[in-house]
Amino acid sequence: MPATKAAGTSGTSRLNKRMAELGMCSRREADDWIAQGWVKVNGEVAPMGLQVTPLDRIEVDKVAQGFQEQRVTILLHKPMGYVSGQAEDGHTPAVALINPRTHWRDDPSRNRFSPPQLRGLAPAGRLDIDSVGLLVLTQDGRVARQIIGEDSEMEKEYLVRVVYQAPGQAVPRHPSERSAPLQEIDERDPVSTNVQAVFPKELLERLRHGLSLDGEPLKPAKVDWQNPEQLRFVLTEGKKRQIRRMCELVGLKVVGLKRIRIGRVTLGNLPVGQWRYLSPHERF
Repeated sequence: MPATKAAGTSGTSRLNKRMAELGMCSRREADDWIAQGWVKVNGEVAPMGLQVTPLDRIEVDKVAQGFQEQRVTILLHKPMGYVSGQAEDGHTPAVALINPRTHWRDDPSRNRFSPPQLRGLAPAGRLDIDSVGLLVLTQDGRVARQIIGEDSEMEKEYLVRVVYQAPGQAVPRHPSERSAPLQEIDERDPVSTNVQAVFPKELLERLRHGLSLDGEPLKPAKVDWQNPEQLRFVLTEGKKRQIRRMCELVGLKVVGLKRIRIGRVTLGNLPVGQWRYLSPHERF
């Protein structure tokens, strides 16, 4: 069927959306490629805004594929004091840490840093200013969609240090309200209090399933004790300040938070404040 006749057919969607669903690129990339004439549908150069069906054949010029292969994804061990996205309230954005001096010397990737790699480099997900751990920055729309797309159910794993204040003592906060600053988590720190011993098991079950935020029930989470004052959370969604707000609902106060995994990619031995490239063989 000629590409120009796809519009109006039942079960159609915009070409850029269909390309994103197929994992070919992000919608923004698709729009750029269509504008450049690099996308064909059923053998014809596709116009902007074309509607397609699942049966239509989509082809992308090798020039576009070449641009995509040059795009990098970077894994940063974000320290405290840096915001994930744009600079705000005088705080430095995490992307400022991406430079040759902070590149991890044990990075197994053969990539070499060059300034064009900073162009369009954006965080796929966020970590609060005083949360630490794995932050992904990418130029690749496919990677961003995998991690933070509307239909993404990718696991994110966190280590969370807590103190128990008993229900009613930890006041639930609005997502935009600033909580007390967190502490740096070091797994070698001595355990000073046994929160696990006094925290009711039924409240641990509520953390796993049964809480609501912003009037919506949360998806089931994996929550387990790692040591007597540290929990391990595995979430498949990412509401603003979700873990802290979940904990406040059951009387826990978060005093330290560190993300250690996104999908199949782990923080590993990457030092604080340093970064490495996502290797070609790694997949989220």
